[in-house]
Amino acid sequence: DLHLIARRQRQMCIRDRFYGLKKLQFHAQNLDPTLMRERLGYWLFRSMGVEAPRSVHARLVINEEFIGLYALTEQIDGAFTNYHFDDKDGNLYKEVWPLNMNGEPMDSQSLISALKTNEDDNPSTDIISGFADKLYNGKESDIPNIISKYMDINKVLSLVVVDRAIRHDDGFLHWYCELDDCVSHNFYWYEEPNNKKVNLIPWDLDNAFENIINDANPVTPIADRWGQISNNCNPFPYGDLGLYQWSASCDKLTGGWAMHKELYEELKNNFIQGPFAANNVNALLTDWSDQIRPVVKEAEDKNTWDQLTVQQWESKLYELRDQLEFARNK
Repeated sequence: DLHLIARRQRQMCIRDRFYGLKKLQFHAQNLDPTLMRERLGYWLFRSMGVEAPRSVHARLVINEEFIGLYALTEQIDGAFTNYHFDDKDGNLYKEVWPLNMNGEPMDSQSLISALKTNEDDNPSTDIISGFADKLYNGKESDIPNIISKYMDINKVLSLVVVDRAIRHDDGFLHWYCELDDCVSHNFYWYEEPNNKKVNLIPWDLDNAFENIINDANPVTPIADRWGQISNNCNPFPYGDLGLYQWSASCDKLTGGWAMHKELYEELKNNFIQGPFAANNVNALLTDWSDQIRPVVKEAEDKNTWDQLTVQQWESKLYELRDQLEFARNK
C-alpha cells in the first residue's frame, strides 16, 4: 500500500527531527568580520514584528573535532512557517517576485518551481497569483487598497525600515540586471491559506551593514534611497564595477509600499527610538561578544581555517558600532 508506506515515511521524518527541526543550518560567516550580522539583523527584524529566522552563535564540533564559530540560523521551511505563523501549512516560495520587471504577473510554473512547501500536493498558486493579477490590472490609485487586502502594510513597512537601516543591499530591494532582465533575491514569500494574506521574509544577511557609511562592497550597493526612482525606470550602471541595476520602486508592488510615506517615517522613528536605540543594541553586542569571545580565541589558538583573530574581530566590532550610530542619525 503506497499510502501506508508514505505515511510511515512521514512518521519517521517527524521522529528524526531535532527539537522539531528538519535541518540545522550553520553559516561560516566568512563574509562577516563582525560575526554579528545575522544574529543582530534578524533580531532587529523580529523586534519590529517581522517573521524572520532565529539566529544564535554556535561552537561547532563534529566527531569531537572543533570546527569553529558559526551562526546557527533557522532554516526557512515548513517548520519555520508553522512556528512563526498561526495560519499554517501554506505555500512557501523562494526568490520569486509576484510581478516581473515588465509589471506582468509571474507565471504559475515559475511560482510552483520556487515552492519550498506543498510541492507534492498539487499546489495552487491562486493567492499570490490573484494578488499579482490585481496589481497588474489596478490603477495607481487602487494599489494601496490592493496591497492592504493581501498584506499587513505595517509589517511590510517595518521590514523595509529595518532593511534600509542595516543596508541589506543584497536583498529584495536590489534588482540585479543582466541582458535587460532584472531580478532580486534573498527573500521568501509565505501565503496564509485561510487569511489569504502574503508575507515577505528576509534572508541572507552576510552582506548587510556593509554600505551604511559608504559603498564598501563593489557589488551590492543600491543607488536609490527608499522610494526613489533613477533613470526613468530603465536599468542603469552603478558603483565602481558599473553593474546594472533597476530601481525597486519602479516595481508596482514596491512602489505601492513607498506611497505610505507618513507611516514609513512613523515606523522608522519607532525603530530608532526603540529596538535600534544605542543602549539596546550596544547591550546586545556586549552580551553576545562576551559569549563568543572564548570561542574566537579558541579558533585563533588552533589556527582554524579562515578564522579571525580576536584583535581583528574586536576592531571590526568597533567599526560596526560606528556604522550603527551613523545609521541612527542619517
